[in-house]
Amino acid sequence: MATMRENHFDTEVAERYDDPEDPMFSPEVLGPTVDLLADLARGRPALELAVGTGRVAIPLAGRGVEVHGIELSEAMAAVLRSKPGGAGVNVTIGDMTEARVESRFGLVYLVYNTIGNVTTQDDQVRCFQTAAAHLEPGGCFVVETGVPILRRLPGEARFAVFHHTDDHVGIDEYDTATQLMWSHHYSSTDSATYTRSSVPFRYAWPAELDLMARIAGLGLSERWADWDRSPFTSASTKHVSVWVRPA
Repeated sequence: MATMRENHFDTEVAERYDDPEDPMFSPEVLGPTVDLLADLARGRPALELAVGTGRVAIPLAGRGVEVHGIELSEAMAAVLRSKPGGAGVNVTIGDMTEARVESRFGLVYLVYNTIGNVTTQDDQVRCFQTAAAHLEPGGCFVVETGVPILRRLPGEARFAVFHHTDDHVGIDEYDTATQLMWSHHYSSTDSATYTRSSVPFRYAWPAELDLMARIAGLGLSERWADWDRSPFTSASTKHVSVWVRPA
């Protein structure tokens, strides 16, 4: 049975999630992302797991791809629907470890480290099984996620700063015994007083994700360092991986 996941993307988060200053919303990031997904869809319908506010789904639909989504947070889905083009993305409210859509797709995808929001290995496997259950023969499952930075942590350090400005400090905490991590955010509107929020994750190495895919009946087809199809190497900090359901 899937673990009931806590919703960390409530109304307050949903209302400020779309930040035009965040690079992930920039054309330089979204352009290659949508280009590659549209190419992999090959005219077939696509399903985004954890579709969120439609950062990727809406521009992909604008490319003529029929896009559906599964989303845990009603608030995030409401923001998606309110956007221009958002009504064209069909959203099923549910957990991506178990929700089902009554369709089959040529492409299922999961972006921006969101596989890590699933914090047990069993449920990450179920996420791959969700993808496989929705794929037509020959269809592919695409995951974008970071490579754990453990080798760059000195000694027995647990913490790594990933963002630092006057109004936001972001610190990742790692527990190597459990493969759990937490992103701690300290945010301020006056650069003097700060509020803290923390989001849990479970990190996984590419090889572990490949095994999850095999359990779900999928085989690795491609692995790139980014959406521009640059080669994945030992120095890569993230990967875009493609697993295929046999035809």
